[in-house]
Amino acid sequence: MNILFLCTGNSCRSILAEATFNHLAPANWRAMSAGSQPTGQVHPRSLALLAREGISTDGYMSKSWDHLPLTPDVVVTVCASAAGETCPAYLGPVIRTHWGVEDPAHATGTDAQIDAAFETAYRILRTRIEAFLALPLADLQSDPVRLKTQLDHIGSLLP
Repeated sequence: MNILFLCTGNSCRSILAEATFNHLAPANWRAMSAGSQPTGQVHPRSLALLAREGISTDGYMSKSWDHLPLTPDVVVTVCASAAGETCPAYLGPVIRTHWGVEDPAHATGTDAQIDAAFETAYRILRTRIEAFLALPLADLQSDPVRLKTQLDHIGSLLP
Protein backbone atom coordinates (compact mmCIF):
# COMPACT_ATOMS: atom_id res chain seq x y z
CA MET A 1 0.00 0.00 0.00
CA ASN A 2 1.22 3.49 -0.88
CA ILE A 3 0.39 6.49 1.30
CA LEU A 4 0.74 10.13 0.22
CA PHE A 5 1.09 12.80 2.89
CA LEU A 6 0.07 16.04 1.26
CA CYS A 7 0.34 19.67 2.28
CA THR A 8 1.01 22.94 0.58
CA GLY A 9 4.76 23.53 0.99
CA ASN A 10 6.05 19.97 1.57
CA SER A 11 8.79 21.24 3.87
CA CYS A 12 7.71 20.28 7.41
CA ARG A 13 4.61 18.27 8.32
CA SER A 14 4.31 16.07 5.25
CA ILE A 15 8.05 15.34 5.34
CA LEU A 16 7.86 14.50 9.06
CA ALA A 17 4.93 12.16 8.33
CA GLU A 18 6.60 10.52 5.32
CA ALA A 19 9.85 9.80 7.15
CA THR A 20 8.11 8.63 10.33
CA PHE A 21 5.72 6.36 8.44
CA ASN A 22 8.54 4.80 6.43
CA HIS A 23 10.52 4.28 9.64
CA LEU A 24 7.64 2.50 11.41
CA ALA A 25 5.78 0.72 8.60
CA PRO A 26 6.18 -2.84 7.37
CA ALA A 27 8.48 -3.30 4.39
CA ASN A 28 5.66 -3.63 1.85
CA TRP A 29 4.18 -0.22 2.76
CA ARG A 30 5.56 3.04 1.46
CA ALA A 31 4.85 6.66 2.26
CA MET A 32 5.50 9.58 -0.04
CA SER A 33 4.98 13.27 0.52
CA ALA A 34 4.33 16.17 -1.78
CA GLY A 35 3.01 19.69 -1.91
CA SER A 36 0.69 21.62 -4.17
CA GLN A 37 3.14 24.55 -3.97
CA PRO A 38 6.39 23.01 -2.70
CA THR A 39 8.96 25.31 -1.14
CA GLY A 40 11.79 23.39 -2.78
CA GLN A 41 13.59 22.64 0.47
CA VAL A 42 12.98 20.64 3.62
CA HIS A 43 12.96 22.81 6.72
CA PRO A 44 16.26 22.27 8.61
CA ARG A 45 14.40 21.88 11.92
CA SER A 46 12.40 18.98 10.44
CA LEU A 47 15.60 17.22 9.45
CA ALA A 48 17.20 17.89 12.84
CA LEU A 49 14.15 16.53 14.69
CA LEU A 50 14.05 13.37 12.58
CA ALA A 51 17.76 12.80 13.20
CA ARG A 52 17.25 13.23 16.96
CA GLU A 53 14.50 10.59 16.78
CA GLY A 54 16.81 8.16 14.98
CA ILE A 55 14.87 8.39 11.71
CA SER A 56 16.84 8.50 8.48
CA THR A 57 16.65 11.74 6.51
CA ASP A 58 18.34 10.40 3.38
CA GLY A 59 16.56 11.26 0.16
CA TYR A 60 13.79 13.44 1.57
CA MET A 61 13.13 16.57 -0.43
CA SER A 62 10.37 19.08 -1.03
CA LYS A 63 8.55 18.10 -4.21
CA SER A 64 5.41 18.66 -6.21
CA TRP A 65 2.53 16.22 -6.41
CA ASP A 66 2.97 16.45 -10.19
CA HIS A 67 5.96 14.08 -10.00
CA LEU A 68 4.92 11.19 -7.75
CA PRO A 69 6.83 7.93 -8.32
CA LEU A 70 3.74 5.82 -7.53
CA THR A 71 -0.01 6.25 -7.45
CA PRO A 72 -1.15 6.45 -3.82
CA ASP A 73 -3.84 4.25 -2.34
CA VAL A 74 -4.49 6.67 0.53
CA VAL A 75 -3.97 10.45 0.64
CA VAL A 76 -3.61 12.14 4.02
CA THR A 77 -3.74 15.94 4.03
CA VAL A 78 -1.95 17.47 7.01
CA CYS A 79 -2.74 21.17 6.62
CA ALA A 80 -4.32 22.80 9.65
CA SER A 81 -7.70 23.92 8.36
CA ALA A 82 -8.49 25.51 11.71
CA ALA A 83 -5.71 28.00 11.06
CA GLY A 84 -7.31 29.07 7.77
CA GLU A 85 -4.79 27.15 5.69
CA THR A 86 -6.24 25.68 2.53
CA CYS A 87 -5.37 22.04 1.94
CA PRO A 88 -4.81 20.97 -1.63
CA ALA A 89 -7.25 18.41 -3.01
CA TYR A 90 -5.71 15.34 -4.61
CA LEU A 91 -7.83 14.46 -7.61
CA GLY A 92 -6.95 10.80 -8.10
CA PRO A 93 -9.31 7.90 -7.29
CA VAL A 94 -8.03 7.24 -3.77
CA ILE A 95 -9.16 7.12 -0.16
CA ARG A 96 -8.73 10.62 1.29
CA THR A 97 -8.54 11.70 4.90
CA HIS A 98 -7.54 14.85 6.76
CA TRP A 99 -5.15 14.93 9.73
CA GLY A 100 -4.79 18.67 10.36
CA VAL A 101 -1.61 19.76 12.17
CA GLU A 102 -0.43 23.32 12.80
CA ASP A 103 2.48 24.28 10.54
CA PRO A 104 5.63 24.60 12.66
CA ALA A 105 7.29 26.54 9.85
CA HIS A 106 5.14 29.51 10.90
CA ALA A 107 6.06 29.28 14.59
CA THR A 108 7.55 32.37 16.17
CA GLY A 109 9.31 33.06 19.44
CA THR A 110 12.51 31.78 20.97
CA ASP A 111 14.45 28.87 19.49
CA ALA A 112 13.03 26.68 22.26
CA GLN A 113 9.46 27.73 21.40
CA ILE A 114 9.99 27.08 17.70
CA ASP A 115 11.58 23.69 18.44
CA ALA A 116 8.57 22.90 20.65
CA ALA A 117 6.21 23.63 17.72
CA PHE A 118 8.12 21.15 15.56
CA GLU A 119 8.11 18.59 18.38
CA THR A 120 4.34 19.01 18.84
CA ALA A 121 3.68 18.50 15.11
CA TYR A 122 5.91 15.42 15.09
CA ARG A 123 4.27 13.88 18.19
CA ILE A 124 0.77 14.38 16.75
CA LEU A 125 1.76 12.83 13.43
CA ARG A 126 3.57 9.93 15.08
CA THR A 127 0.57 9.18 17.32
CA ARG A 128 -1.71 9.09 14.27
CA ILE A 129 0.70 7.00 12.19
CA GLU A 130 1.07 4.48 15.02
CA ALA A 131 -2.74 4.27 15.29
CA PHE A 132 -2.99 3.78 11.53
CA LEU A 133 -0.42 0.99 11.55
CA ALA A 134 -2.24 -0.70 14.48
CA LEU A 135 -5.46 -1.05 12.45
CA PRO A 136 -6.42 -4.50 11.10
CA LEU A 137 -5.26 -3.34 7.69
CA ALA A 138 -5.58 -6.71 5.95
CA ASP A 139 -9.32 -6.66 6.74
CA LEU A 140 -9.82 -2.96 6.05
CA GLN A 141 -8.13 -2.94 2.64
CA SER A 142 -11.10 -4.85 1.24
CA ASP A 143 -13.57 -2.41 2.86
CA PRO A 144 -12.70 1.16 1.76
CA VAL A 145 -15.66 2.71 3.60
CA ARG A 146 -14.57 1.24 6.95
CA LEU A 147 -10.95 2.15 6.24
CA LYS A 148 -11.89 5.78 5.54
CA THR A 149 -14.00 5.91 8.71
CA GLN A 150 -11.06 4.65 10.75
CA LEU A 151 -8.62 7.06 9.07
CA ASP A 152 -10.97 10.00 9.67
CA HIS A 153 -11.18 9.07 13.36
CA ILE A 154 -7.40 8.84 13.62
CA GLY A 155 -7.22 12.44 12.37
CA SER A 156 -8.63 13.59 15.71
CA LEU A 157 -6.12 11.74 17.90
CA LEU A 158 -3.62 13.68 20.00
CA PRO A 159 -0.62 12.39 21.94
